[in-house]
Amino acid sequence: MLFGDRGGTDETIVAMLSSAIRRDISFGVLRPDEKLKIEALRQRYGGSNHSMRETLRILTAEGMVEATNQRGFRVTSATEDDLKDILLMRIETERLGLKRSLQSDSVAWESQVVAAFHGLHRADVAVQETPNDAIALDWDEASRALSAALLSACGSRRLIETANKFYNQSRRYLLALLREGQIDFAAREKRHQILREAILARNDELALTTLEEDIRAALKTT
Repeated sequence: MLFGDRGGTDETIVAMLSSAIRRDISFGVLRPDEKLKIEALRQRYGGSNHSMRETLRILTAEGMVEATNQRGFRVTSATEDDLKDILLMRIETERLGLKRSLQSDSVAWESQVVAAFHGLHRADVAVQETPNDAIALDWDEASRALSAALLSACGSRRLIETANKFYNQSRRYLLALLREGQIDFAAREKRHQILREAILARNDELALTTLEEDIRAALKTT
């Protein structure tokens, strides 16, 4: 059990439960279509019945969990059609977010993006040298941080939340490719160099094209 029950509707407990279950779905600990029973989840993660139901409600809204006809829950499926749909939404939302961020002409945003690229480069090196779960978790977070940084100056909270929702849905596909050794890190680094330079040069067309290429490559789609 990870988290105790403090009683009531503690938002901190719900946030921690959501993070833990979201992580385990992304890492394949909880498998696609696996049934999620409240009591079994409580024994594993902690929390009260109410906090676990609220957690599953949040994860359902994020598309990580599905409610079944019997009023139960299960992990969302992970079919080829699911991946194609997630890819479509990631490309549409992240291209729009980056386009708007580029228009912001913010030096602070540039600095944030450069820092995120640097952090991801270090994480890429680390996960190749020491491919264990702890390093993979850091790598996953660095990948998510770059995606978030690229959109952070778009000026739309709802756009950022939508993009983050579909990014989270894509994480288990990316992490599966990492576990299977199917990521071409040299090509990934080259794309990121092009994307970083295009952003700093305010070459919108090249930046948006390269971002789409990187999303497709990250999920092994064409």
